[in-house]
Amino acid sequence: MQLFGLDFIWPRAGLDWRPVGDAAQHAIAQRHFLADAWRWPLLNVGTLQGVNLAFLDGIPALALPLKILAPVLPEGFHGIGLFYALAWVLQPVAAVWALRGAGVRGLLPGIAVAVMASAMPAFIMRYGHAALCGHFVILAALGLYFRALGDARWWRLAVPFQALALLVHPYLALMSLALLAAVPLSLLLRGAPFMRAALGVAASAGAMLGTMALLGYFGASGDGGYGQYALNLLSPIWPFRSATLGWLVAREVDATGHGGWEGYNWLGLGLWAALVAGAALGRGFIAPGLRAHLGLVLALLGLTAIAVSFRIGLGGVVLLDLGPAPGFLEQFRASGRFFWPVGYALMIGAAVLLQRRPVIFAACALLQFTDAAPMRQALAAWAHERAPWSIEAAALRPMLREAGQITLIPSWPCIPPEDSAARVLSLEILLLASETPRPVNTMYAARWREPPRCTDAETLARPLAPGELRIGSGLSGSGCVALGGLGLCR
Repeated sequence: MQLFGLDFIWPRAGLDWRPVGDAAQHAIAQRHFLADAWRWPLLNVGTLQGVNLAFLDGIPALALPLKILAPVLPEGFHGIGLFYALAWVLQPVAAVWALRGAGVRGLLPGIAVAVMASAMPAFIMRYGHAALCGHFVILAALGLYFRALGDARWWRLAVPFQALALLVHPYLALMSLALLAAVPLSLLLRGAPFMRAALGVAASAGAMLGTMALLGYFGASGDGGYGQYALNLLSPIWPFRSATLGWLVAREVDATGHGGWEGYNWLGLGLWAALVAGAALGRGFIAPGLRAHLGLVLALLGLTAIAVSFRIGLGGVVLLDLGPAPGFLEQFRASGRFFWPVGYALMIGAAVLLQRRPVIFAACALLQFTDAAPMRQALAAWAHERAPWSIEAAALRPMLREAGQITLIPSWPCIPPEDSAARVLSLEILLLASETPRPVNTMYAARWREPPRCTDAETLARPLAPGELRIGSGLSGSGCVALGGLGLCR
């Protein structure tokens, strides 16, 4: 409650404030999905032009069970705030699960790793995007890696887990699959039998691909731009937002001109302290540990290479530009995210090296927690922000409720990318309309099977349909009224 607030976790229609940014998109998507009829494929949202819920980052893993419960949920409910709460509860739990899988038990190490995982900068600072706060998926995959190394029965859990990871977010599913694929590789490099593990990876990948095919993930494309949002080589040691060292830097490190946000991967002062202490006190275990888990090391190196991308940046300079990437990599525009599993593996590795010095690891966890204070404050400020409606929400709600369908002018593809004010206004109207979802003519989506075209001229040329409500700046004529700078025609 301290971080989010009850009305954030359990929203309803009629509130005098609104979520903003990506959270607004996600709320719109879930509201329409929960109110829409069941369709096939299951994730198609008919009232949003049939776009797939996953392309709206609507967290199908949570939205599907909520849809079953929709008749008893409050009007205007969505599960985006609830997912934030679940992510913050599951993050420390998954960290303890991963640590125990690595063979470290005990109360103090468990508490310490839970605290450190909850204070990982890359986790806290994803708060603007609900699904990508699901870092517990990465930690759970690490725990499965360690367990599946010694007991093939864990693949029974890994297969459905991989499908569930996809339904949280595809980026997280790819990270977890890479960690699972490290199991047969580690076994192979140990000279141990690996075929059962290889079959387990194949089954897990098959579960993910089968779910994608079944639920309509294939055939969509995004904006591309692999390399624009990459991991800068300095990012893990760049202490932006650190309570202790943040004064050293003024902003994210960036070499590509796109701000460095997606590549933000400061590991935290506490984790760096734990790594240094572990290297000093447990140096005799480093080489044997790396040999035993060489498959995991290679998987993490591969993820790092994807994160760095074909444009290798160091500070403000691109050291090496390898030119256009293969087409399939264009699907991973925000490549800097792929470093997240490396950070969590380093955290578990530090805990293993310091397992005979749990007090030291606990002190490092406390340092990590303290160092992350500005990030938690930013999260709490964002979650408790109650942005007022800029449109006449109270007057619009009855009209939206009575409408049979809603047409926004301009529609999303007709708004120039540089016109951020028009985009914010469009999203705000869609958000208010989603309290009582009706079919709408437009929506902002990250991916489309067929990119939408600007057809506003054709729309305006046809007469209003029965039950249609048109909303837009400058609309006028018979049956139209002005309301707070908007024209409404019905």
